[in-house]
Amino acid sequence: MKNVLFNWSGGKDSSLALYHALRDDRYKLSGLLTSFNGANNRVSMHGIHQRLIEEQARRIGLPLHPLMLPEDIDMEGYDRIMQDALKKQKRAGIHTCLFGDICLEDLKKYREQQLQKVQMEAVFPLWQQSTEQLSREFIDLGFKAVVVSVNGSKMDRSFAGREYDAGFLTDLPEEVDPCGENGEFHTFVYDGPIFDAPVSFKKREVVARTYELKDGDSHSFQQLESNNSPPTYFYQDLESK
Repeated sequence: MKNVLFNWSGGKDSSLALYHALRDDRYKLSGLLTSFNGANNRVSMHGIHQRLIEEQARRIGLPLHPLMLPEDIDMEGYDRIMQDALKKQKRAGIHTCLFGDICLEDLKKYREQQLQKVQMEAVFPLWQQSTEQLSREFIDLGFKAVVVSVNGSKMDRSFAGREYDAGFLTDLPEEVDPCGENGEFHTFVYDGPIFDAPVSFKKREVVARTYELKDGDSHSFQQLESNNSPPTYFYQDLESK
């Protein structure tokens, strides 16, 4: 049995991948690793505050290893901080990291290369599975999630704050992936079979933010429009109760 660290975002893909990993007798989950913007203590691109991620970890029953990143970090700086974090985990006996990625080849390759630098293994429990089937599986298993981030160039603002359920999937524009694999949206999971009780929260305002993505930016795996115009994201702000 391998001691493994799970790269946790707090969203549906992470939750479903963790669900399967917890039932796989090849792995012993040692903890959750989450990167936060150190300026606001939120998960980048999801906008979820650290307090809610900490509550998820408590409900899952695994320790959280927060990785605090400077606000204006480039890929070189991100890689350096991540390498230091991975080396620390390796010294603690962790040699494998699990991820919830499904089909972005460049992101998978990047993660594998980063782990290879410290002689660690990357595992992707959901890799290349049908996103339509995964979205239905997530709902059928009893997971509950709210949409917390919407790419305004691909979806309407009104999707922010909605429950990720069958109705949400039905209303998605035809070109939007049901798991948001092209960066169309992100979610926060607050209940399901990996939790011992629901995570309590309340909705606040929906906030719009525009990002000017540049070469070497830490969000370089988010796809831009063909005209390279900066995307506006709509965030459903959540507050822990």
